[in-house]
Amino acid sequence: MVFKCQEDSFLKEYSSKCVSCERTDGGFNVVFEDTVLFPEGGGQPSDRGWLNEHAVNVIFRQGADAIHFLEGEEQPFQVGDQVTQKVNWNRRFDHMQQHSGQHLITAIFDREFGFNTRSWWLGTDDCYVDLDAKDVSRKQLETVEQICNQLIVDCTPVNVKVYQQDDPMLKSGLTRTRGLPEDVCGPLRVVTIDGIESNMCCGTHVKNLAQLQVIKLFNVEKSKSKCLVHFLVGGRVLRKLTECYEREVQFTNLLNGGPPSHVDLIEKLQSTLKSAQKTSKKLTAELASLEAEKLNKIDPKPRFYAINRLDGNDSDFINVFARLVTLTDCFLFLTNGDESGKGQLLLLGNPKDIEQLGDNICKLLEGKGKGKGTRFNAKVSKLSAVAECHKLIEQYFSSKAD
Repeated sequence: MVFKCQEDSFLKEYSSKCVSCERTDGGFNVVFEDTVLFPEGGGQPSDRGWLNEHAVNVIFRQGADAIHFLEGEEQPFQVGDQVTQKVNWNRRFDHMQQHSGQHLITAIFDREFGFNTRSWWLGTDDCYVDLDAKDVSRKQLETVEQICNQLIVDCTPVNVKVYQQDDPMLKSGLTRTRGLPEDVCGPLRVVTIDGIESNMCCGTHVKNLAQLQVIKLFNVEKSKSKCLVHFLVGGRVLRKLTECYEREVQFTNLLNGGPPSHVDLIEKLQSTLKSAQKTSKKLTAELASLEAEKLNKIDPKPRFYAINRLDGNDSDFINVFARLVTLTDCFLFLTNGDESGKGQLLLLGNPKDIEQLGDNICKLLEGKGKGKGTRFNAKVSKLSAVAECHKLIEQYFSSKAD
């Protein structure tokens, strides 16, 4: 069946009679004599809209029927009810632009370079075609983009015609198909971009390529089995440009320099940061060495010794300290982290003390870790409980002394 939304993709409202309304998990599946709401298919997500006052977000096809799923406990319609169907037009037109744009991009890649499209994806923010190619060069992307946008400027017509499945036109070689659902039945639609291609498709499309406004091809994502060319069409290009411009303004304010100097300024900041990190790492190691030396000189050693730092999540300090300190019977309670309370825990000491204290300290600090022998390591998320840990350790060693 060819639905009303496929006869006229620009129709925004339609009235149709309910032919079934059956309860299902979480709601009702509703079928009408016809529908202006597009059911998911051909790589295009379903429309969203309204059935009278009921919002509908899921429409799918089963054979010749379009199923409209409505959430709720109360039956929304009776068989025979005349229902007004309204399309969420912003979503519909966006999908029409992306889908027609995909047809055009696919056709030009095929015509210019012999790259067949294996599949495509229309996401909320991103679209791509999966090409049967090992790679696509920047020059090839630019060529396809230029041709597509020139066809848009030329106001190239897009026509949709309906044929019976046994029509010779469908077997003439002039009409292509990149895959139809196995349960498709009834007449078939052929979408033709004038002078470019004719392709069987169930989706909604523009009437003229000028309605696409613009096509932008972005990056090529490669893997062993895929070659994805990411693209946006029409309103999505304008939104992406707005996002980029707003980000550019933020960079200008943060970097105190205009867009032409952004890359140079960021590279300078990265260089300065690397130098500062190197210096910080060196000073941290020196400080840890001094602390370890300080503890090593204490005689007799205390029963336990704690160092708890909130100068960042880098564990260099406690690692250097643990490596340089001379272990005897002294129990070491070491933590580092930041003001959020997240960080690392390291306990060093007698295996029996580690066994008795490790899990309890880790629990107080809301951490995850384990001990083995003279060590207990954990990632923690509540360094504000360090004082409680001190009390626990003091009580433990006081009881041992008694």
